[in-house]
Amino acid sequence: MDLSRTYRTTSPEETERLGSELASELKAGDCVALTGELGGGKTRFVRGIARGLSSKGFVKSPSFTIMNIYEGGSLPLYHIDLYRLASTEELEAAGLEEYILGDGVSVIEWAERSPSLLKSCRITVSFRYISDTEREIEVVIKGAGK
Repeated sequence: MDLSRTYRTTSPEETERLGSELASELKAGDCVALTGELGGGKTRFVRGIARGLSSKGFVKSPSFTIMNIYEGGSLPLYHIDLYRLASTEELEAAGLEEYILGDGVSVIEWAERSPSLLKSCRITVSFRYISDTEREIEVVIKGAGK
């Protein structure tokens, strides 16, 4: 399955399923940048990745904690949310690099808030809100053809 393309989902469950499918492509050290507006489906997508990795625990947005760690699966999952960070300096001060460059998979919501981090991720997933039930999700894997 070529994952470098644009998808349309019509339910939260479809968005999760797409995340689960992407999980089969992930390997240790991967960084997945998630971009898009509020309500676009980013956290539901991460739930799918967690399910695909067989991670333990219920995935929820780490907006207030900045990062949630899910273990017990095939790889550790580091779910990072940059929504509340005001600058790249705050990201550096948070000490997240050891996780982003670590032995697990880092999935970063609001990655556009750190352009250098966004560029360094192997996979970028952009979410666009179409309607209450429909989302457009573009998955780009560096080095993969469209």
